[in-house]
Formats: sequence, structure tokens, C-alpha cells
Amino acid sequence: MKPTVMLGLSGGVDSAVAAALLRDSYDVRCVWLDIGLGGGEDAAALAGQLGLPFQTVDIRERLEHFVCTDFQREYLAGRTPLPCARCNPLVKFPALVEAGENLGAQYVATGHYARTSPGPDGRILLRKGMPANDQSYMLSRLTQGLLHRALFPLGGYEKDQIRALAEELGLPVAWKPDSMEICFIPGGDYAAWLDRRGETPPPGNFIDREGHVLGRHRGIHHYTIGQGRGLGISGPHRWFVSAIDPAANTVTLSDGSDLMARRVLCARPNWIAVDALEEPLAVTVRLRHSRTETPGVIRPLPGVRVEVLLEEPARAPTPGQLAVFYREDVVVGSAWIEGSDRIWS
Repeated sequence: MKPTVMLGLSGGVDSAVAAALLRDSYDVRCVWLDIGLGGGEDAAALAGQLGLPFQTVDIRERLEHFVCTDFQREYLAGRTPLPCARCNPLVKFPALVEAGENLGAQYVATGHYARTSPGPDGRILLRKGMPANDQSYMLSRLTQGLLHRALFPLGGYEKDQIRALAEELGLPVAWKPDSMEICFIPGGDYAAWLDRRGETPPPGNFIDREGHVLGRHRGIHHYTIGQGRGLGISGPHRWFVSAIDPAANTVTLSDGSDLMARRVLCARPNWIAVDALEEPLAVTVRLRHSRTETPGVIRPLPGVRVEVLLEEPARAPTPGQLAVFYREDVVVGSAWIEGSDRIWS
């Protein structure tokens, strides 16, 4: 008898091909996670074409509690949240596990581009997918409990290979564009979404590093550290967001020369390849969802915090984003960025 896997089917090409790749070796059951914005019909049609059982699970309440409320709170605190990285361990994967347990499923699967492999002492290691479309960064908050049940069938493929496979299978989503939006904010206008929820900050002052008023901003939730577009402020040089102060309702602008940092402070680590960080460890570090990695050393600090010392300065480490630590292609762990020591010029 084949082991059973509960696969999250989104209606896009990645999860559809993941289902097709798994069905020879597993009893694949498909679930569409409903966030109240429609789209389940496409997922149901794909499951039907693949000949796989399909169901819908409503995750709106869980998404609101764990992700949407946090997203709003972080922006109002002058931070830049990363909702997908919170959703995976707190909403998406637990919902797949629960749906699977009702059917006796031993595993859950998604269309993420990442890999897992056995590690020492029964540990499961999270590894990068292929370089062009690796998604290990967004999965770096998964716990060992979730990783032991997770399958990522696309981890060894490039995206163009997946589209070609979908075309061979006759799937109508073979060339469907990727969604680059936050799933619960269709259209991508997160500031307008926050405004509709209410309690957003009023307009305030743009200031320079010396405190001189440069103009008026639209509300601190419209800005993030390092932002250089949409500021509407002219001057002797291009302006960038250097700091956000919710208490004073100010946004500090600079010429960008103060955005580089070698030392980054992080909190609430999630360790995957090790039980804990007990001594300094040489790693490479991603400070945002990109392929840029910087060599450095991570050190434990009191209060379950992590100090990141980079060999080369990184631009605009942003509070609310993740620092993810790698040893070659293995994810050592991750921690939330709290702040950094800037290099001033």
C-alpha cells in the first residue's frame, strides 16, 4: 500500500506538477486552503484532471490570528513584516497536517522549491532548491516536527523544467504567470489594505538625520527601510528611508550612505541543523528573500538572541525581516532581524 500524502493544491503550476510527480509513489490527496478570496474552482479542476481526491479547508480564522494581525501590528510599529515566512509554520503546514491526519496521511507536500534530507540524530535537514528559484528562505521557520512530514518534490528542478513537465501533462496552468503578491492582499497594495482595517498612523514629517523637516509623509506604514521610490521629496541628491519612528510619527531620510551594516541583531531563532547555537559559527547569511548571501559569523547572545557579524557590509538590514543562516546548501536556522549597527559616512 502506498503511503498517503496531503498536498496543498493552489491552482498554480508548481503544486499541480508536484501532485503529478508524487502520484506514482504515494496515495496523493489534494487540499485547497481557502482564505476567502476565491480560486478554489481552478484547484478543483486540476485535481480532477489529475484524477486525485480533492477537498477544501477554511483557514481564514487561523490566517487572521497568526498572520494578518501580526502584519498590521508590525507595520504600525515601523517594521516590515514577512507574512509568508510566518504563514508556513503557523498556518499552511499545520493546516495540511491536520487535514492529512483525518485521512491517515503520513506526509504533507507543497510545490516549494526546496529539499530535505536525513541528518544526524534523526534530524531532518532543510536544503536549498535549485539556485534560480530556491525557496528555502521562506521555509526556514519550519520546525523539526513539520519537516519530518514534509515532501518537496520540486526541489531538484528549475522552474522552466516544471513548466515543460506541465505542458507534457497537458495541464492548462503550464504557462500561468507566477503570483508575486501577498495572498491575502490581491493587487499588492498593502498600505491600502492596512487603511481599510483602520487605526493606521496619520501623515507626519519627513526629517533628515539632523531633525530638519523635509516634507510630509503619508503615514509610516507606507515606508520601509532602504526605500527610495515614492517619497515625493526633492533635494540635492536622491533620498532613501533611513529610519522610522512610530512614537514621533517621523520618517528619517538620508542619501543612503548610512544604510550599510556589518553587525545585525536578531531574536527568536529557529534552529534546524543544530539543537542550539552554543558558540560562534561561520555561515553565509541571507537578509532578505533573494539569492544574495554574505559570509559571516553568528554568535549567541543572552535572551535567546543572535549576533550576526558580516564579512562585508549589507544594505539596509530591515527589522521584521528574516536572517537565514546557511552552511553550503543546508539551512542552519533563522532569526528575526531586530536592528543593526550602521556604518555612517
